[in-house]
Amino acid sequence: MRLNFNLLSTFLAVAENSSFRAASAQVHLSLPAVSMQIKQLEERLGVTLFHRTTRKVGLTPEGEQLMISARKAMAELDVAFERIQRVADLHQGNLSFACVPTVAGTRLPALLTRFAHEFPRITVKVREVAQPGLLAAVRKREVDFGIGVGLQADPASEFESQALFDDDYVAVFPAGHPFSDKRAISLRELSRTRLLALGASQFRQHLLDAAQHEKLALDLSYEFTHVNTVIAMIEAGLGIGILPAVAIPQRASLRMSRVIRPSMKRTIAIIRIKGHSLSPAALQFVDMCGALAGP
Repeated sequence: MRLNFNLLSTFLAVAENSSFRAASAQVHLSLPAVSMQIKQLEERLGVTLFHRTTRKVGLTPEGEQLMISARKAMAELDVAFERIQRVADLHQGNLSFACVPTVAGTRLPALLTRFAHEFPRITVKVREVAQPGLLAAVRKREVDFGIGVGLQADPASEFESQALFDDDYVAVFPAGHPFSDKRAISLRELSRTRLLALGASQFRQHLLDAAQHEKLALDLSYEFTHVNTVIAMIEAGLGIGILPAVAIPQRASLRMSRVIRPSMKRTIAIIRIKGHSLSPAALQFVDMCGALAGP
């Protein structure tokens, strides 16, 4: 026997409220319409589903049995609808995230190309901002999440971080520089020459903190806003650059050495608001972000 979905919904509303009047408000039907639907359902089944009195409405044994089965059926339908909606959202939806420029300009292109190939109908908006702007955008829910420098675990923080990979700090030289054959170099050795770095950045502050801890004075008389500018200045012979390894392009004109004593690095992570649920598109992209770590 095929039963109308609306009849079952109305039946559950009456059963759960023990009231035709309350059920009519819940399902947005008039009281006579609710009574008519229950009558139709009883006629189709050939049984009485409710005991009706002037004071209350109660289920008959057959009504209780139907309520149990109807609840299970509705729960299964809810799960099915949710799964279908998730699939639909992955075929047509929106994704918005913030990313620090050093990652956006290097590791992100290959990942976005792969994502675009697998989910061509998802609209993607990427906001390239430094760490403070990234955190502000995540906090204000202007983006789904951020890809930036991981934060220390703090129960009181509104953010949570999901680590993706560690990014070493490296010294970058033009090919032929006396230091260009070194695989590692100490901060003390670097303190004896002019250094080129990113100004007004968390990276620069980390560098200064490390130098202070080692009781070193660094020559940071040249600072720049963009990595590409720093790279151009290194190639021109202006000085030695200190940059995150992820930001260094693969060029024959450049050599790099990992900074040691002290060893410095940062962790690149997914940053999101604690407890904030991501859309299916965002969840799928986050799952793919492991590829940002590179080979």
